[in-house]
Amino acid sequence: MYDVTAGLIRAGHQVTMLALNTPKHRQPADALAHLGPNMRLVTVDIDTRLSPWKALRNLVSSDLPYNVERFVSQKAKAQLAQLLQEEEFDVVQLEGTFVAWYARHWISPDGAAKEPSGKHLPPLVLRAHNVEYTIWEMLARRASNPLKKWYLQGLAQRLKQFEEWMLCRFDAIAAITEADQQRFEKLGPHPPIQFIPAGVNLERLPTNLAVAPKPQTLFIIGSLDWLPNQEGVQWFLTNVWPKVHAQLPDLELHIAGKNPPEWLQQSALPNVFMHGFVESAADFMQRYDVMLVPLLSGGGMRVKIIEGMALQKCIISTSLGAEGIHVRNGHDILVRDTPEEWIDLLVRYYQGELQPAAIGQAAADTIARLYDNRRIVEQFVALYHSVQRSESL
Repeated sequence: MYDVTAGLIRAGHQVTMLALNTPKHRQPADALAHLGPNMRLVTVDIDTRLSPWKALRNLVSSDLPYNVERFVSQKAKAQLAQLLQEEEFDVVQLEGTFVAWYARHWISPDGAAKEPSGKHLPPLVLRAHNVEYTIWEMLARRASNPLKKWYLQGLAQRLKQFEEWMLCRFDAIAAITEADQQRFEKLGPHPPIQFIPAGVNLERLPTNLAVAPKPQTLFIIGSLDWLPNQEGVQWFLTNVWPKVHAQLPDLELHIAGKNPPEWLQQSALPNVFMHGFVESAADFMQRYDVMLVPLLSGGGMRVKIIEGMALQKCIISTSLGAEGIHVRNGHDILVRDTPEEWIDLLVRYYQGELQPAAIGQAAADTIARLYDNRRIVEQFVALYHSVQRSESL
């Protein structure tokens, strides 16, 4: 989101960002001031912290999935209305399913566009980061606790209903992967859906040639309060790492990410080093050698993979982790799915039978060719022009 915003500014556009300022990601009012006078940031404080009591109450008292309800703010709704009165916008973009609720106030129940105070509303675009319901379906299938499985199945169904509802509230949808584009198209009636991948600002991730990665090291990085990441790490530590460590006792695994769960902090596995939140993901990734993405559930596109590729990292991922990224197994990434395949590949890496530097260089070439943020911004601008033309017809 930051790279697209910064890219639009650099391309000469004016951007106003209305941001829900949460305890988890709290930012100062001047957080984007360095982008210059064409950037206006408006923040609204909102408490999105998880609450078991609110989650249970949501089941019986709300037509919204709890994941969405957490992001509902009457104050933010009022601030959005105020911005629409104060300024003229060419297009408004909502970022992700969890804020798509605000589109409810864009269109009246009969589907007709609202015209508050005589003003014409600009076209509305959804930037879909994931098809959310599919993530929770995957988590539910693998849940062993019957109560947890029941809750996750219900959440997935409610998210699917919400995502079906939200599709027709937008003039266009920018899906982050081609797989997600196809999933949305199967949900039901929908506006034009365009595939626009995540990009990376290569200037933000310069390779520091003075930093050589520590040999015979692996690393995992990602938000550790996100259930699919927790699931993937737990799978790797349970099914892969014990056998790898027994054969390769000197191999190190480094794990970074904010808010690691208690079980992970207290795991104390041999040669597994917990770093918690790191100020610079790029610096962390450059200190260690091979990047692991053992993802079993999820949707959308793993931005950390394309950032790692830009930093010339050799990446080992599951098929799901690499979904939506135009990579070729054995060329610019290594894709493995079973514990046995992961163990065999890590043994080969340790014994020097792989060429991680060559795979990392091919990965960086792929990013420069396909995922340079400047090209992504051009696709967004073209989408905005197309919805404006449709409005004028």
